[in-house]
Amino acid sequence: MTKLTKNRKLALTKIEPNRQYKLNEAAALLKEITYTKFDASVDIDVRLGVDPRKSNQMVRGVVSLPHGTGKQVRVLVLCTPDKEEAAKAAGADYVGLDEYIEKIKGGWTDIDVIITMPSVMGKIGALGRILGPRGLMPNPKSGTVTMDVDKAVKEVKQGKIDFKVDKFGIVHTSIGKVSFDPDKIVDNAVEFINTIVKLKPTAAKGTYIKSIYLSSTMSFGIPVDTKSISGAN
Repeated sequence: MTKLTKNRKLALTKIEPNRQYKLNEAAALLKEITYTKFDASVDIDVRLGVDPRKSNQMVRGVVSLPHGTGKQVRVLVLCTPDKEEAAKAAGADYVGLDEYIEKIKGGWTDIDVIITMPSVMGKIGALGRILGPRGLMPNPKSGTVTMDVDKAVKEVKQGKIDFKVDKFGIVHTSIGKVSFDPDKIVDNAVEFINTIVKLKPTAAKGTYIKSIYLSSTMSFGIPVDTKSISGAN
């Protein structure tokens, strides 16, 4: 069993057992119980009342967080030469095609998002075994396969993220940094949750948003009262 450090013991004393916190309370408390020396990520876990094994209950989408994620997102654009300058101007970190495909085949995946064009997906398909498990495979549904590569790059850099329910019915993602003001954490969380609510499958029955937890890197999770978030019930 992992031994609790002094700071983790202190953090535990600040979380009331069996209490569900309002979102604004959870955001403020999260800052109090995070003791990392680096700017930790703020994570949110939303358990849904869906069966991900059934295709008609899959929940997947994209959301643009109003205050961004607070992290530097490394973007690779795989495109034809005529789109390269626009991609670079939009802020892409890496731009090209064949040379980067060969690098990826060699094991290079030092990136966070890949954006590409429909016309070159044929070449990228062969990278599925490498990119798929890492969540890097471009997908039209997430807006990463598009002719407007420059627009896609700008959106990703400004805080657009994609998410997908896992096999346990949980959607997990990062929505900011602990250095954010609590109000910004709340704004990002509300935008994320409302997007999930809009994606509720018609086949899903009963309670849709079952639970919400807010945490930071290496912190305990704080249970959030779903009733305190408009539209989550």
